[in-house]
Amino acid sequence: MKRLMTVLAGLILAGAMATAAQAQKIVVGGKNYTEQLIMTSLTAQYLGGLGYDVTQRAGMGSAVLRQAQENGQIDLYWEYTGTSLFVYNNISEVLSPEESYQRVKALDAEKGLVWLDPSAANNTYALAVRKETAEETGIDTLSDLASAINAGQELTFALNAEFYARDDGWRPLQQAYGFRVGRRSVKRMDTGLIYQALRNGDIDVGLVFTTDGRIPAFDFQVLEDDQGFFPAYSMTPVVREETLKQHPRLAEQMNVLSALFDDPTMARLNASVDVERKSIESVARDFLEEQDLL
Repeated sequence: MKRLMTVLAGLILAGAMATAAQAQKIVVGGKNYTEQLIMTSLTAQYLGGLGYDVTQRAGMGSAVLRQAQENGQIDLYWEYTGTSLFVYNNISEVLSPEESYQRVKALDAEKGLVWLDPSAANNTYALAVRKETAEETGIDTLSDLASAINAGQELTFALNAEFYARDDGWRPLQQAYGFRVGRRSVKRMDTGLIYQALRNGDIDVGLVFTTDGRIPAFDFQVLEDDQGFFPAYSMTPVVREETLKQHPRLAEQMNVLSALFDDPTMARLNASVDVERKSIESVARDFLEEQDLL
């Protein structure tokens, strides 16, 4: 009888341990470009170090990833406020960063998704010049750019085809800042080629994304959007409500991580992969070790 009780106690303990282990399972998702691949690996390594049993599902398309989270197949990933606002919730108005965050937080809460603290990383559109161009011309802001063009300064631009054509892109940008550039002065090319053309001096002003690692690597200067034309794309951890119920400390733990990121930090991490050709996993691990989080 004593032996039977011992066996039963062992089975109960084993079952409790298995249940606890199962309760700690987390599926971390991510999209299919450098910044997202870094954040997926970084988050997985961070949570793994905290004792979670983490599964990664990296390299997914935005729509597929979002649907997988709504369906409960993905527990958390890093999303951008502008993407949720415009793509997933069909809100066309341009809001301030705080308004964007509060709006998507409220809208996605209805779908069982919780937006945690936003990071200071804002991966939005911008126009950039070479630093030497900024120093020579005194152009530091988009208003400075508009003034230079209206004063007759001839500058060449490169934009990707999407931004050139979209309803909240090139045409309304010119209207907002009160300048006009002729078609001959605007080249349309793939985003990746824009960085190289700007670096080589083939163009004067190029469309970039604010956390791209090539901005610091190629010594570009992003022109300040001093009138707030470009929408906010604040990078934020988004978690299923059911997941947070299962893991009460997860929100606090992810907010610690979110507080570490801003545009220069993400640009540095992205450059480590895209320019220095380091592996995603090593860049993520090195960052966590720098922050004493691994």
